[in-house]
Amino acid sequence: MQIAPLIKLASQRLADSSDSPRLDAELLLGMVLGKSRAQIYSCSDDKISAADQALFAKLLEKRRNRVPIAHITGNREFWTLNLKVTPDTLVPRPETELLVELTLAKIPKESSSRVLDLGTGSGAVILAIGSDRPHCHLHATDISRKALEIAAENAACSEQQVNWHEGDWFAALAGETADPNFDIIVSNPPYIGLKENGLTDPELQFEPDLALYSGDDGLNAIRAIVQNAPQHLNAEGWLLLEHGFMQGEAIRALLADHRFVEISTMLDLAGLPRVTSGRMAPKAH
Repeated sequence: MQIAPLIKLASQRLADSSDSPRLDAELLLGMVLGKSRAQIYSCSDDKISAADQALFAKLLEKRRNRVPIAHITGNREFWTLNLKVTPDTLVPRPETELLVELTLAKIPKESSSRVLDLGTGSGAVILAIGSDRPHCHLHATDISRKALEIAAENAACSEQQVNWHEGDWFAALAGETADPNFDIIVSNPPYIGLKENGLTDPELQFEPDLALYSGDDGLNAIRAIVQNAPQHLNAEGWLLLEHGFMQGEAIRALLADHRFVEISTMLDLAGLPRVTSGRMAPKAH
């Protein structure tokens, strides 16, 4: 069979299990053939061997069973980066690019700001920030050693220097750095409530629970971060948090209760509240 009709048939087969069936089909066939999507388009009349068709069919079946496309291919594009991902890391989502965009807006181009990413996973957020602000001092934490190993591989591929810290949120910094304070702290923490388990995207079953769920209301991790951030932020430093679309009001209240000012929530491309930020209030004299 030729490439073009095979892609068409595969897209139809994925229609009930993917929001982007044609893209997924092209990515999977590209993986089998060792070709980019552009190359697949340019040789759409080429014939596919029986062995390659058989392998392609196996990959399609995985995708039909809702295995994330990034876990099948082993990589995910995010910002300007091509990142390695595994079942030990959360698959970076397009909406998380808003967190990067808002963070970059608070860091001047040539700044050497100290930036901390809590719960870094694949390293997507801190590496995206570093790619646009190469003079910043980058730090990142994660409780999962396997996730940090993937993040370190991604940093090496993008030739970035990041200080990795293993442990739970700010506790990971204990004894790890001479200066435990930062100008910017960012996080895309787990924010799905346990009561929502089973009600969300079926693909989440293939991702680590530690990166997804956080107490009954999904706010346990965010509470811990907000409560401890003031001890780790420099004067008038910023905290930026990605969160669920129904959590903005609660997070704004949390920030206000912990000496944050200039608090705001920004919408993602779907028009949903997605990132809330606040600046540490100057200490009263």
